[in-house]
Amino acid sequence: MDRVVEISLEEVAPGTRQSPRMHPREDLRRIRCAVLLCLLSVLLLALPTAYLLVGNLRAPSSCARQVTEERGAHFLKQRAVVHPGTDTISSAEKPRAHLTVKKQDLANTVGNHLPILQWEDKRGLAFTKNNLNYSSNALVIPVSGDYYVYAQVTFRGPIESHSKPNSVTEIITKVTDSYPEPTQLLTGTKTLSEEGNSWFQPIYLGAVVSLEVGDKLMVNVSDIKLVDYTKEHKTFFGAFLL
Repeated sequence: MDRVVEISLEEVAPGTRQSPRMHPREDLRRIRCAVLLCLLSVLLLALPTAYLLVGNLRAPSSCARQVTEERGAHFLKQRAVVHPGTDTISSAEKPRAHLTVKKQDLANTVGNHLPILQWEDKRGLAFTKNNLNYSSNALVIPVSGDYYVYAQVTFRGPIESHSKPNSVTEIITKVTDSYPEPTQLLTGTKTLSEEGNSWFQPIYLGAVVSLEVGDKLMVNVSDIKLVDYTKEHKTFFGAFLL
């Protein structure tokens, strides 16, 4: 009986010695779970902080873009004030005209005033577009703004040598309803030094001029009898809105 009892105790003893070895493994597993939970908690807490940091970094660029847009809008408003009505007109819609010379009516000369040239506005190279009309020997401005105004007059020599002048003059004149006297915008004078009866002298004028609605532009010359009207590319007159 004593032998049987000893064997039973020895068989039972290894099982009793294994139970203490299981506790460290369970503790290690618990520690790992706790560490994972801590990491997850840290990540959850870090996400809102990271979102706030990214938002703060983006804020300066958004402010800069807003300031740029506001400056651009202010610049456009300034342009609209400086040139009201002209910025919205496309290039194809801007007023323009090119007039060519025609045979002059010498009966239109009046006293001591310089005679006004008459022009062709429909035939050949001549045209008027977008309400820049030709009326009573003048171009009538339809829209206020800056215009490039130009004119060339070619004078030719007289048949009789004793009637040859010392100089020839061309003037681009502006007439307004508010001011009774004509205003000389551009003036050109050339002295004639050629010998003989056959001579030609062109005078070209051109400049940017600020004009108002209703202003009238015309060309005056010192001697209308000397104007060469034989070729439309020799004597012409025009203007266009910039």
